[in-house]
Amino acid sequence: MKENRKNTLNVPNLRFPEFDSNWEEKYLSELMTFKNGLNASKDDYGSGYKFINVLDIINNDFIKHDCIIGSVNVKEADFQKNIVEYGDILFQRSSETREEVGQANVYLDEETPSTFGGFVIRGKKKADYNPIFLNYLLKTASARKEITSKSGGSTRYNVGQETLSSVKITTTIIEEQNKIASLLSKIEARISTQNKIIEDYKLLKKGMIQKIFNQEIRFKEKNGNYFPAWEEKKIGEVFEVTRGYVLAVTKMTQSSDTEYKYPVYSSQTKNNGLTGYYNEYLYENAITWTTDGANAGDVKYREGKFYCTNVSGVLLCKKGNANPCVAELLNSVTHKYVSYVGNPKLMNGVMANIKILLPSIPEQQKISSVLSAYDKKMGIESEYLDKLKSQKQYLLQNLFV
Repeated sequence: MKENRKNTLNVPNLRFPEFDSNWEEKYLSELMTFKNGLNASKDDYGSGYKFINVLDIINNDFIKHDCIIGSVNVKEADFQKNIVEYGDILFQRSSETREEVGQANVYLDEETPSTFGGFVIRGKKKADYNPIFLNYLLKTASARKEITSKSGGSTRYNVGQETLSSVKITTTIIEEQNKIASLLSKIEARISTQNKIIEDYKLLKKGMIQKIFNQEIRFKEKNGNYFPAWEEKKIGEVFEVTRGYVLAVTKMTQSSDTEYKYPVYSSQTKNNGLTGYYNEYLYENAITWTTDGANAGDVKYREGKFYCTNVSGVLLCKKGNANPCVAELLNSVTHKYVSYVGNPKLMNGVMANIKILLPSIPEQQKISSVLSAYDKKMGIESEYLDKLKSQKQYLLQNLFV
């Protein structure tokens, strides 16, 4: 590919070498005709034709018949009037935020058509374009800005058929569209494969955990004998049960440096609960769990020195019981003790009274080594996945005008 260092109007930063003509502005109405979806009575939903709704647009990279959530029972004539076929583009009609209104997705099922709902606008293909290319183009910052800037509303933002007809995009000849679509599809397929690899490792680890914790797999001492029988213990008998402290986001940094080097953990699911970095730490080599909110009961082993917020409980033990093995043992049972009266919660007193079967510390160390090996491999695969996603993002930012 070639890079255009002196980018001129209507030329992307990155191109295949065989293309050098300017891209052209076109109205979406030159490429497709628009129609609102059908509205049925509530008794008609749940069976019949697959029925594309807003969640199908938002939750998928592209839409195929089998991934559509809902269905609707309508007459054949109504289905044909509202048919969705390969290459059609679906738009979200309204949203509570301007940033999300008019989100687009493409229907890529060549075998089975579908229909669509009243909160969706269908763009029926009438001109030559590569559907995959157009799907990516409509997700670029410039295309999103063109759509959202034309949306109307105050408490809820909307786009209509006339709005979408007036949207201008910058596109290229079909041959270049095909090349770009092919490249991005290959990147997408590799990302999908990488996700599958990581999920497979997660399943392998889960299966191993089940066999170890059911004691189908046992470990032996150096003399060849099995380690001692596991003993039932209350968490409060083995650990000091405490929790983290409030820390304002403004006091953290989002990346580590020589001063702000201690990770701060909270209740969020992304980045393994990592919220930022701080210049002080509270604990070292301990087990944490989420005390409040949607992730209440989630247990993690935290290696090294760290800070954690007040929605994290902490288990401290100087005798060696704080390790990945015990964290996984706990994680397999703690969710049964979460209270769902009001906000989900698993507080210190409840945690302290949970009983689990504990292996001896030497066997815990053996089990922890096995589990850590899985985690290390998944970490390597996850890093590669992040690189693939960064590569895709770079291409999306530079292959379009």
